[in-house]
This record gives sequence, structure tokens and C-alpha cells, in this order.
Amino acid sequence: MVKAYELRRQSKAELANLLESLKTELASLRVKQASSNQQQNAVPKMQNSTSVRKDIARVNTVTSQVQREQLRLFYKNAKFIPLDLRAKRTRAIRRRLTASEKALKTVKAQKKLTHFPQRKYAIKA
Repeated sequence: MVKAYELRRQSKAELANLLESLKTELASLRVKQASSNQQQNAVPKMQNSTSVRKDIARVNTVTSQVQREQLRLFYKNAKFIPLDLRAKRTRAIRRRLTASEKALKTVKAQKKLTHFPQRKYAIKA
């Protein structure tokens, strides 16, 4: 069984080699299982094939996670980020106005503020 934290330390090429070896191992296990089924009618449970399939899934998961991390670093200061790398949040949050858009004022409102500023009052003690 391969541990995910061990896989994260390996390079991309090492992960690819490991994936290929796991796939060939799975293929040989399937052939072995098929040949044993032809010899006898009883279907034995192949515990090993299950663990190999899960190892393959772990390797694929780690490679995709590493790839996404690299893409996030690449697009960190970019103006536009791919949709799958953007923050999901909720649909309403994604569509609401940004802080700068909320602060914008119409021409009429700007004129009103400049011509009629808020009055200041001094209170006598």
C-alpha cells in the first residue's frame, strides 16, 4: 500500500513510472484471476487487486493535486484565472458587487455631495 504523503515527495516522472508499474501489476492480477476462474467454478475474492486499484487512484489523485498547485502558482498574479481554479463559494456571492463597485457613485450623486456637503455643527458648553 502506497501512502499519499510519500507520493507527494516523489517527482512527476517517478509517479508516472509507479503508475505504469501498478497498472501492469493490476493487468497481471486480472489475468491470474481469470485463469483461476476457468480452472474452478468458485470465484475467489482478490483482495490484492482492490488494494492495487486504490493505489492507482492515490497516485492519480496526488498527480492532479500537484498539477493544480503548480497552476495556482502560475496564475497567482494573472488578471484572469481559469474557472476551475477560481474560488467556488456560492452563486450569490460570486455575482454580488465588489467593494470598489459598491463605492462608485453616479454623476448626480457626486455633484450633490460636492455642492451640498454635510453640515458641521458645534455645540456650546
